[in-house]
Amino acid sequence: MTNSIEQEPSSAGRLRAALSEENPLQIVGAVNAFSALLAERAGFRALYLSGAGVANASYGIPDLAMTTLENVIEDTRRISGASPLPILVDVDTGFDDPAATAQALENAGAAAIQIEDQVASKRCGHRPNKVLVPTKDMAQRLEQSIAGRKQDLMIMARTDAVAVDGLDAAIERARTYAKCGADLIFAEALQSLEDFKTFTGEVDVPVLANITEFGKTPLFSLDELREAGIRMVLYPLSAFRAMSAAALSTYREIRMKGSQQGVLAQMQTREELYDILDYESFERAIDETLRKGESK
Repeated sequence: MTNSIEQEPSSAGRLRAALSEENPLQIVGAVNAFSALLAERAGFRALYLSGAGVANASYGIPDLAMTTLENVIEDTRRISGASPLPILVDVDTGFDDPAATAQALENAGAAAIQIEDQVASKRCGHRPNKVLVPTKDMAQRLEQSIAGRKQDLMIMARTDAVAVDGLDAAIERARTYAKCGADLIFAEALQSLEDFKTFTGEVDVPVLANITEFGKTPLFSLDELREAGIRMVLYPLSAFRAMSAAALSTYREIRMKGSQQGVLAQMQTREELYDILDYESFERAIDETLRKGESK
């Protein structure tokens, strides 16, 4: 007798489904669990937890390899516990043990991890002075990550080689990474649609374009990137930047004017907050539990 109960798709399975159904797949950064709920409400199919998001938002420090694997695991657990959307998690250079990192992030609910080919003391992908490890060292990171996953965690290989050694070198690295078993490729800091088109034409696995604000890559549209063969488009910190600007403006208004009246219209209402959180359902469940306890 066959089991008729259908298994829920894994987090990686949900990411694969989103990737097959949306082209290019838009992936948005969520710096915390509530941001994930907002992205889900807006209709996005996949989330990103960036190293910069963990460092900046959770710890108030620059993204200069100062956070730990445990820091990333904690934020991943919080986000995956709040939203069913699959999460691509930035693990920088894999920390001390890429195999253990892959296993720990899969256990925490990640659908995929992104590991890069910079040295351990890495830099933002849109900053100068990046230094790459030899291709063979990055290949080893990927092989260890693949060996460490327990089920179907997807592995994304990021290359920063365009800014360091040029487009041809970046393509060569990406092709090697795909041969090592990387499921996805992150092409960092490309500056033209023609470069993206050349890159995707030479690489056999889905390629991601990082459309981050105030960086080296122009803010190309979804249609332009689709035409260039891009399969995933990342907006890693867009909402965080907007939230931060709004928060600073609100703090200044209250401090300078002694009232929040002037920015009230820009705020999320209590009703809107409760709607996102499904507050009343939780409240009813708590009340029911209390009633059952009193009736015993």
